[in-house]
Amino acid sequence: MKKKLLAMLAKKEARKAELGTKANATEDIAELRSINTELDTLNGEIAELRGMIDAIPDEPEPGNEPSGGPEGRGGVAGAAGVPFNVLATYGVGQRQQPSGRTTEPDDPYGTLEYRTAFMQFARTGQVTPELRVDAMTSSTDVTAVIPSTILNEVIRKVTEYGQIFNRVRKLSIKGGVSVPILSLKPTATWIGEAATSDKKKVQANTNVTFSYYGLECKVSVSLLADTVTLTGFETTITDLIVEAMVQGLDLAIISGDGNGKALGITQDARVPAAQIITLGSADFTAWDQWKKKVFAKMPLKYKAGAAFIMASGTFEGYIDGMVDANGQPVGRINYGITDGPQERFGGKEVIQVEDDVIAPYDDAANGAVVAIYCNLKNYGLNSNMQMTMYRYLDHDSNEWVDKAILIADGKLIDPNGVVIIKKGA
Repeated sequence: MKKKLLAMLAKKEARKAELGTKANATEDIAELRSINTELDTLNGEIAELRGMIDAIPDEPEPGNEPSGGPEGRGGVAGAAGVPFNVLATYGVGQRQQPSGRTTEPDDPYGTLEYRTAFMQFARTGQVTPELRVDAMTSSTDVTAVIPSTILNEVIRKVTEYGQIFNRVRKLSIKGGVSVPILSLKPTATWIGEAATSDKKKVQANTNVTFSYYGLECKVSVSLLADTVTLTGFETTITDLIVEAMVQGLDLAIISGDGNGKALGITQDARVPAAQIITLGSADFTAWDQWKKKVFAKMPLKYKAGAAFIMASGTFEGYIDGMVDANGQPVGRINYGITDGPQERFGGKEVIQVEDDVIAPYDDAANGAVVAIYCNLKNYGLNSNMQMTMYRYLDHDSNEWVDKAILIADGKLIDPNGVVIIKKGA
């Protein structure tokens, strides 16, 4: 019986592989939908066959019966005549797990069946059994978790290309919970032979609270309708989400106003007023002014790990090539080259960002922020980095729209280590 079921399973698997090859080669949407429908049916039959096969014990091959009955070859008859393998107690004679494999279950969101069903959902809105996992269908809204293959690619690219996001502190705490910030300022007191000093109390007298904000990316179904293969679909939607998410995260971390989004570094009112510096055109190119008005304003304990954040045009046009009073270059990008130029200013790293994140000095208005001097590890981005896909009908354009949402919030954990440089008249 088990051999017959295995033969049936092999035929189903062969048909599934054949349909997968046809799906990758076809350019006809109608044919692709027909293939996906048949794949849905096959997946159900294959799952049922596998369940039946697993329920049937292995049939012993002729001639493999241990000599001497149950007691033969190390077997000892147990209760009710059930054979008991003594050697197995010590791990001898057991089949070992193949190298590189574990007994952990596979990721349900990374299987070929789920990825194919997710593509069908994003293109047509059809919810197949593969998408109905856990509690996703308890809501009246049609939702689907983005497959792990797409989610992992998005997070990897955000880390690779998000110059700001890549450096901030990643948190994953419950929204609405106040996180205390420790303020430890003990003092040492001279004492005599009999006198003792007062005890110093450690207080957590400040706190920061994160909220629930959504960062969304909308993709029109008309664009995805031209993408008919699974690989092409995942590549297209990945690139679209990456482009939107990277820009949204970097903009919010730097200049978010805190209304429905993260509170940016330049908008945080807790940054000390003495550390918000304005440099006019003459001072901006003078090394001695930078030393006195910018570097000197950073508290000593925050200088380690601090870096400059500015537009590429600001660095290339004003910082690179600056010399001190002795004619020595300050921005030494031509020294210490490894794989490429190393942009540094006053011994600190320079992080170059896009013009829409921080405006270049030439394009910025008077009073606008043109550079930031800080350690981005003092900024916390709170999110579990799990995105969900929603689908709705845009009645204005009569198009189905797929929307990916990331729940996140961010703000400075310690604003005392930030120096903001603004453009002066």
